[in-house]
Amino acid sequence: MSERQASPFWKFSLRFYKIDGVAPACLTLQDRHGIDVNVMLFGLWLAHEGRTLERADMHYIMDAAESWRTQVVVPLRSVRRILREPADAAGKGAAAFDQEGALALREKIKVAELEAERLQQEALFALKPVTEWGAVGEPFAAAAQNLELYARSLRAEFDPAASRVMLDGFAKLGSSASA
Repeated sequence: MSERQASPFWKFSLRFYKIDGVAPACLTLQDRHGIDVNVMLFGLWLAHEGRTLERADMHYIMDAAESWRTQVVVPLRSVRRILREPADAAGKGAAAFDQEGALALREKIKVAELEAERLQQEALFALKPVTEWGAVGEPFAAAAQNLELYARSLRAEFDPAASRVMLDGFAKLGSSASA
């Protein structure tokens, strides 16, 4: 799928992820708090569109994403990460295999993982029209509220520095709702 055919959500995610500090903050939130980055980004994109989510919306989004995330995205990520790990003291692990072949396989899995995440985002985008999500709100306030709602829904307190990076990055993008 070309970027022109991609949903506005996928295009938003690509732009957002390129902002300095966003990628490592996403990984921090993912690895420390078990978040689904795509669900978090969906909440931020909806805020970008001027939508403040309600609890039922967040649970609907999380439920819609969970099966694909756990059965497809997480296993691909796990395999990709294993292939970058050095061998253990007994010589076991990815380094015990042909390193060039393992690196080539890792790159193929990285492409497959990115495509799995894109497919997840496209499925979230297709759940219902943007105007049917939550309530109309000021985009930056909606972003903060949607991020907090996701944390509460996970019964987690997100790393404050990573959350700040998300909101700062969001502010750098501006919003389509205010345009």
